[in-house]
Amino acid sequence: MSEKSNPCQSCGACCASFRVSFYWAEADDGGGLVPGHLTEKLNDWTRCMRGTWSASPRCVALRGEVGDSVGCGVYPLRPSPCREVEAGSAQCVRARAIHGLPALWEAPAAANEPEPLLAG
Repeated sequence: MSEKSNPCQSCGACCASFRVSFYWAEADDGGGLVPGHLTEKLNDWTRCMRGTWSASPRCVALRGEVGDSVGCGVYPLRPSPCREVEAGSAQCVRARAIHGLPALWEAPAAANEPEPLLAG
């Protein structure tokens, strides 16, 4: 997949901005796919990816430099929050801003936003 079709491969900001928490059974020792040794327990029902539960989060599975060239060391085994994030989403825009990166593309105007007046 090219960078143009997957801008996440040159970003990684989401992986270094938020806590990645998920239901404990997504880990391999609970019957799921996520490598358990890369997670930490939050409570009896929830885990997170190691490195993401801190003031300066960075997932232990993130490889490379944010904003340059990155990859996920457990991509086919990643937890549900990682599968659900979308390039260009509000979460993506926030994460990119945290790292000083511009939004991927302009967000469409909200349906209830008035059209700009044309000078004429």
